[in-house]
Amino acid sequence: MIEVLLVRTSLSRLAPGLASRPAAATLLAIAVAAVGLGPAASPAAAATIPAGAGSYSDSRPAGTSGPTTNTGAPVTPKLTTAARDKPVPTNDWWSSLAYQRYGDNPYSTPMYGHPLTYQAKASGLEVGYPTTPAIVGDGRQYEYAHKADLTVGLSGLNSPDTKADAWSDWTVTPYWADGSRTFRATIGHGMPFVYAKGSGGDARITTASTPTVFSDDGNVLGITVAGHHYALFAPTGSDWNVSGTAITAGLGGKDYFSLAVLPSTDALATYRKYAFSFVTGSQVAWQSTGGTVKATYSLTTEAKEGTERGTLQALYRHQWLHTTDALTPYTYVSPRGTMKVRESASFTTSQKNNGVVPALPASSGVDKARLAGYLNEVANASDPFSGAADTYWTGKALGRLAQLVPVADQIGETATRDKLLGLMKGRLQEWFTAGGASEFSYDKDWKTLTGYPASYGSDTELNDHHFHYSYYVYAAAIIAQYDQAWAADSAWGTMIKHLIRDTANPSRTDSAYPFLRGFDVYAGHSWASGHQGFAAGNNQESSSESINLSAGLVLWGAATGDNNLRDLGSFLLTTESEAITQYWFDASQQVFPASFGHDTVGMVWGSGGAYSTWWTANPEEIHGINVLPVTGGSLHLAREKAAIKRNIAEMERENGGPAQEWRDLLWQFESLSDPAAAKAKWDGVNGNYEPEQGESKAHTYHWINTLNTVGAPDMTVSGDLPTSAVFSKGGTRTYTAHNHGSTARTVTFSDGKTLSVPARSTATSTGPGGSDPDPEEPGPSTGNTFRLKSGGVLTTATTDPAGADTIASADGVNRDGAPYRPTVYEVKKVNGKVASGAATAFRLRVDAGTKVGLAPQVRVSYDLTGDGTFDRAETFRYFATDPVNGWEEYTQASGAQATTGSLGELKNGTVRLEVWNALGNGTSQVQTGTDAAVLKIPYV
Repeated sequence: MIEVLLVRTSLSRLAPGLASRPAAATLLAIAVAAVGLGPAASPAAAATIPAGAGSYSDSRPAGTSGPTTNTGAPVTPKLTTAARDKPVPTNDWWSSLAYQRYGDNPYSTPMYGHPLTYQAKASGLEVGYPTTPAIVGDGRQYEYAHKADLTVGLSGLNSPDTKADAWSDWTVTPYWADGSRTFRATIGHGMPFVYAKGSGGDARITTASTPTVFSDDGNVLGITVAGHHYALFAPTGSDWNVSGTAITAGLGGKDYFSLAVLPSTDALATYRKYAFSFVTGSQVAWQSTGGTVKATYSLTTEAKEGTERGTLQALYRHQWLHTTDALTPYTYVSPRGTMKVRESASFTTSQKNNGVVPALPASSGVDKARLAGYLNEVANASDPFSGAADTYWTGKALGRLAQLVPVADQIGETATRDKLLGLMKGRLQEWFTAGGASEFSYDKDWKTLTGYPASYGSDTELNDHHFHYSYYVYAAAIIAQYDQAWAADSAWGTMIKHLIRDTANPSRTDSAYPFLRGFDVYAGHSWASGHQGFAAGNNQESSSESINLSAGLVLWGAATGDNNLRDLGSFLLTTESEAITQYWFDASQQVFPASFGHDTVGMVWGSGGAYSTWWTANPEEIHGINVLPVTGGSLHLAREKAAIKRNIAEMERENGGPAQEWRDLLWQFESLSDPAAAKAKWDGVNGNYEPEQGESKAHTYHWINTLNTVGAPDMTVSGDLPTSAVFSKGGTRTYTAHNHGSTARTVTFSDGKTLSVPARSTATSTGPGGSDPDPEEPGPSTGNTFRLKSGGVLTTATTDPAGADTIASADGVNRDGAPYRPTVYEVKKVNGKVASGAATAFRLRVDAGTKVGLAPQVRVSYDLTGDGTFDRAETFRYFATDPVNGWEEYTQASGAQATTGSLGELKNGTVRLEVWNALGNGTSQVQTGTDAAVLKIPYV
């Protein structure tokens, strides 16, 4: 649990994290041209390392610190000899293995791999499987805290410390040695197995209480401890011996054994199959093409016995929602909701690319004279940087100016635009030149670049580099849009690429910086703490500042012609967007425990989440910290408009009324779902308020009034250019895209719309968007739109009375993806041709009354010829109902979960809609006979 929260009410931002170490005298040559991040630095003994027109230091400024313990003593990475020269991915779920924050703990703090949790001790590795949440901190935090069910090690093992020996994208191997024995254990996210190797002693499992043996087959033993089932696997020919809480097995000259947590005792046979297929590495590969981001997560394995090379992986919710790969019936409990098991060494996810635009499109809703006045207030301020000195607050100021550059350009205020660009360039160049009042310093021990003056532990704890540097990358991307020469490697681009390599390095072979330092590719989001020195694991508060780095990568890559970095940004942003949706905002209402009385969390921890921040309990800031900064990279939040409305409603309940302190941020957030409501709040104060320190009246005015004119972002449509977006209002879509390239190009949107965009320009157009002017809201019944009619009928008639049908209970079993006693509606003898760019759309009203945890789900199927065989089936993600009487709207905007088959011409075909409860233990209802109970098929 979180035992202490820092309180600094004089600051309006304090980020989480912890740890890092002193720099040294000589920087090794770095060959990185192959990864597209610029030229390598030459070996140098001097304190200043050239980097294009800029430079950084290889030693910290006088009077400053690098990574330290909690007592202020310098600390270096805790690594084995084999790993000593490999850059450590600090800010990870297991960072306490390498960073000894506390002098009396040379092992680790609890590490949350999910479904298993771990903690290193002198005798080996504690392993737990927390399945019951606790609500702590006056109901403001939920946690599945680590509690050891057993400890795995060797007989007699008593190591003075634990070191990190090897790691890959989401696995790690800690190492123990006591002079007589050595022990290693490979663990990871989503891994139900612990793969152990040791020498000098027998395999030893020490249980927290006397185990119950449910299966004993020589070298394979099934035990139950604290209600959790485990299987222990020793080499063939060995035999487990149980004596009280001690379980041992001789290894018979071998050096390996394993254990697994089982979802049930009857799963033992399946898990036994993979007991000796040891995981040796993990790697993600991503691809962003045609408006879609795909990612493949793969494990490499080694067969210790036999030839089996497969394995089992538990997928997080943000992963299984977006894969069509086959999953087993096995599931696990986790702080991130249900994990589902796949029987394979790899799986692939696919999501629509969440676009990033430099600015919202021009609209008639903006008064240019008023906006110009607001812009001048910022550009002509006596100190546009508001006294900022450290990396974080300088970054916030840069971000504030960066948002205004394309806005000024959009309304023809070129002099103001250029003045803002000049301010940004000047401040960045100060930071990018070693020897002044502000500079960057490279630490060869921790393989990191730290800005001084530092803040919030970015130096002494290696916290928050991705938060701080996100603003620098984003600002540089806006500069590059207007001045490519400034962004060249020979000018200031090399320093920007150093910041990128420090925070989001795409290379696994770069000897100067780790691969994706803070982004946990399997967890789907970043971590903020550099040392992970908490009982609750690692944490991240401001997920939106992590998104700011990803958005900056998209814009920087696009502006400099580096499509690899652009696509990395798209992968990071799209992945983290879903994680934020599920784990910060609980948009599906399937993650937070029922006993946790909040609709959002300010902070995600390895063990759970907390309705809090690091510096205040003010609800405005708890809700706003995962919104700021509002940029063209914030549009992804609009995918879950109902969650935004719940979020704002909770903030106002907790706050005792509308926002006052961070009102501008929360207005902009609300405008992503309800622009008119946000504009009413803006109009209510008429500009008479104090902006949040990273915001300006100019940006907020432009943002709210633009969205009120063009509508909220339409996230059901994506463009094949990552710098594009779509908005929708009243049946009209507005399409926009920015082309950073030197030649004109045509952007194609997923609804069939095309947009021609001149070189180095933004283009905007409006239209109905394919054959459906607003697929989120199918209109009244027509030839391709059918009402649900009680009795199981789909009809184009509009005269049937309104009614409701009952949806059967899921009977307390997870029915996600598989219709169970569905309520079925059909229409037969349908003829039609597929409409180009269109997609299935539906709008249903459902109600669970006061029942908790129900989730209606829809599948739409097409029998193209009416022969009884359905050629196409589209299963949509379920809709989590609230326990309040009243209809709720469920549409295809929830997203497709699985699709099989292909659409084709309907010739006397049959169309079927099935709706069932995927979760829960009660019935619900679906409305019939109204225009709020319709299915629209993609045919003409």
